[in-house]
Amino acid sequence: MRRPGPSEDSGDRGERVSGRHGQRQDFPWWLCGLGMIGLFLLWNILAEPHYRAALLMLSKGIGITLMVTLVAFSAAVVLGLGLAMLLMSRQLWARQIARAWVEVMRGIPIMVLLLWVAFAMVPALVAGLNWLLAPFGAGPLLTRDFPLIWRAILALVLAYSAFLAEIFRAGIEGVDQGQSEAALALGLSPFQRFRLVVLPQALRLILPPLGNDFIAMLKDSSLVAVLGVTDIAQLAKVAASTNFRYIETYNVAALLYLSMTIGLSLLLGRLERRLKQGRRGGAAPAGLADRLPRDI
Repeated sequence: MRRPGPSEDSGDRGERVSGRHGQRQDFPWWLCGLGMIGLFLLWNILAEPHYRAALLMLSKGIGITLMVTLVAFSAAVVLGLGLAMLLMSRQLWARQIARAWVEVMRGIPIMVLLLWVAFAMVPALVAGLNWLLAPFGAGPLLTRDFPLIWRAILALVLAYSAFLAEIFRAGIEGVDQGQSEAALALGLSPFQRFRLVVLPQALRLILPPLGNDFIAMLKDSSLVAVLGVTDIAQLAKVAASTNFRYIETYNVAALLYLSMTIGLSLLLGRLERRLKQGRRGGAAPAGLADRLPRDI
């Protein structure tokens, strides 16, 4: 076994020392401060009836907030992956259409997109469907047949599909081209190369930014309150306008959002550290042969 030279050994020691020192510098004092503020608000919730009333009122919107976020993000992931495939397509028309979609959706503020989808796009779709179904004698559809919550989810899907498409494209293109060439030499089809070789390695690069966008969507889901969807933000607005307890109500609303976003951020940070440790020399990733079908 070759012994490391002096420069290599000193470099390894420096990396370990800097890693330990970095951990001391990166101790989450900010989290301790926020924890103290959270404990103070929790004490107020337990001690003051106005805080308790605000918590009982706003907690009814947690389910709607999480449902909007999960459904919209799941659909945006599927649509974003399809757009990423079009962005990397060999067909010029496919790349141009996908690029136009991404640039338009990224250039429109989410608030404007919510209002446009709810009050312009959906009525136009309803009118188009009525025109198509009229020869078949189908009863006319009404715009109110499409609930506002699903219009809001549709708007979030359209907006975030553009951001996720770029994340998927960057992650897939970040995989070493030699991996695809080796899979091609083994006779794998394009779909098998993508599913068995490219995508598993790209996920290591994609998961952290996907988690960041999930947290961003959780916060942006509060925008659906402009459509009257009864999430946390809408219930906070209704409660504050009813009892005029703005400080207590919006303190509780901020605490609920912070509890969800900071918890997700900590989980995302732990996942990212585990992925980095795996790349630095932890357990070796499964080889190409382990991912191949047995009949190849």
